[in-house]
Amino acid sequence: MTFRFSLTLAATLAATTALAETTISHGYSAFGDLKYPADFTHFDYANPDAPQGGTIAQRQLYGTPTFDSLNVFIVKGDSAPEVAIHVYDSLMVAASDEPDAIYGLLAETIEYPEDQSYVIFNMRPEARFQDGEPVTADDVVFTIDALKTEGHPFYRNLLADVESVTAETDHRVRVDFAEGAGGSILGTVGELAILPRHFYDSVDFADTWMDTPLGSGPYVVTQADPSRTIKFCRDPDYWGNDLAVNAGKHNFECFAYEYFADDTVGLEAFTVGEYTMRVENRSSNWATAYDFPAAEAGYVQKLMILDGRPANAQGIWFNMRNEVFQDIRVRRAMELAFNFQWTNETLFYGTYNRTDSFFENTEMQATGMAEGAELALLEPFRDQLPESVFTQPAYEPYAGVSTPRDRSALREASRLLDEAGWEVGDDGMRRNAAGEVLSLDFPGSSRSLERILVPFTENLQSIGVDVAYDIIDPAAFSERRNVWDFDMTLVGWGVPTTPGATMRAFYGSAAAASDGSNNLTGIADPVVDALIEEIVQAESREALFTATRALDRVLRDRVIWIGNWYLGAHRTAVWDIFGMPDEPAIYDFNRGVEFWWLDQDKYQTLIDAGALPDTFR
Repeated sequence: MTFRFSLTLAATLAATTALAETTISHGYSAFGDLKYPADFTHFDYANPDAPQGGTIAQRQLYGTPTFDSLNVFIVKGDSAPEVAIHVYDSLMVAASDEPDAIYGLLAETIEYPEDQSYVIFNMRPEARFQDGEPVTADDVVFTIDALKTEGHPFYRNLLADVESVTAETDHRVRVDFAEGAGGSILGTVGELAILPRHFYDSVDFADTWMDTPLGSGPYVVTQADPSRTIKFCRDPDYWGNDLAVNAGKHNFECFAYEYFADDTVGLEAFTVGEYTMRVENRSSNWATAYDFPAAEAGYVQKLMILDGRPANAQGIWFNMRNEVFQDIRVRRAMELAFNFQWTNETLFYGTYNRTDSFFENTEMQATGMAEGAELALLEPFRDQLPESVFTQPAYEPYAGVSTPRDRSALREASRLLDEAGWEVGDDGMRRNAAGEVLSLDFPGSSRSLERILVPFTENLQSIGVDVAYDIIDPAAFSERRNVWDFDMTLVGWGVPTTPGATMRAFYGSAAAASDGSNNLTGIADPVVDALIEEIVQAESREALFTATRALDRVLRDRVIWIGNWYLGAHRTAVWDIFGMPDEPAIYDFNRGVEFWWLDQDKYQTLIDAGALPDTFR
């Protein structure tokens, strides 16, 4: 049966209405109830009375060193990630105080059957793109089709279970899923940025470009200087200002992002007020560099903003497409050369914890021996897995010692390399039976990582490995990473609070063969694929935890990376001109900043003191 409605929030009665086994709701959660009812007025972490206006100027997001494109949906080029946050609206928007709940934005309500085999989004007829054109179901069809066929491999893997998209009316769109796609796919589709079909009549979706992007979100790009600055200012005709999900949000008139290839220059610019908010990624800076005059006068605050999400999956990833790393003994030898304890104590001021899990700092990570439901899930794969998965606790990496070089660990690394056929010759270099030198390509674009990675490569050199941390141009590094032109590389990925189809993009076999995908290691393992599908199809949070623990255990046993470090909070330095809600948005730091505001009284105080110019109002 097909249901046709002209729906308003009032018509949904309460949070949900069940009709002929179809749920109609103002929101969706893969597991459990929604925190906010249909008639909610604002999120708890929003201040609906926050003043409007002013500019917040930040360093570039995610440490992205450069950009040459404003097309954030393809693998080609280096795009400015801030575009995705400010320019586009999605059908639904995540609540940042719930792990997986989403609420209507472009869509007023969502419909889905008990088996979640499809979803229907009833769209708001008042929604408009920034050129005044209506947002319709045809735009949703175009978006999903474009992302599936020409989008970044991340999207192609993410949307693999979408079988069809149909515009039933101008404002009603149906998405059908493959059998067993699981409940998380509804949220995945709901959070996609919706693109204007008509914009791409004259702009190539699959190419890089610096055209002003067109979306239906609250901000438009007003300035874009590649590799230097990108600025977004509020669309005065934004259609969604009065929605509950936007109450207390988008308070700044403009967001400006300053790009610095050299972070030392970036910090110096912050100290003199060229920008006003900075996430500090270097523990040494946090410990020693915030003693400049404005900080000592109290004009700059240092904040530790807790992060409720899983820690990033950050590590030195082995490219197992290359024959040398197909031998686990070689990978274990590399790990033994990374001395985390010395690094943390000497370089990080003891502030970090070791990352040993792909779901670090959550209930999703494997611990101890496999038992109970996790063991039962792994049991059918016993003949395809090493016995260690069943007989040993979850793999933990070498922790290190307090001295720069652990000779016993390096002796064990040497033994493993000898055993793998890489023996030391008269010149001190390791060669295989064919006489080939064990030479590893380790490119990167971050000079700030040099102090951490040079001791690691020096340890490897001391046991006969030809390797160096090679700092190259950011654009060149991005291109080489996209075509797997490396042996090792240090990268960190964000991990969702409720993993689903995204796991395919990072660890699935299909992604291993897709240039530009997030499967850096090239792992293509049928057991890993099967466990990912268990995650995708989990029907309860308990089942999800069981499946993620099993996947974590198997991946860690494979030693596909050298796990790095995590903090569980954001070191944030701000010029003291902002107001912030009492309750933080614990599940999305970057989105949480959208709920801050410019405090005019604080700002005037700093202007009067001569600490800041009057340029951020």
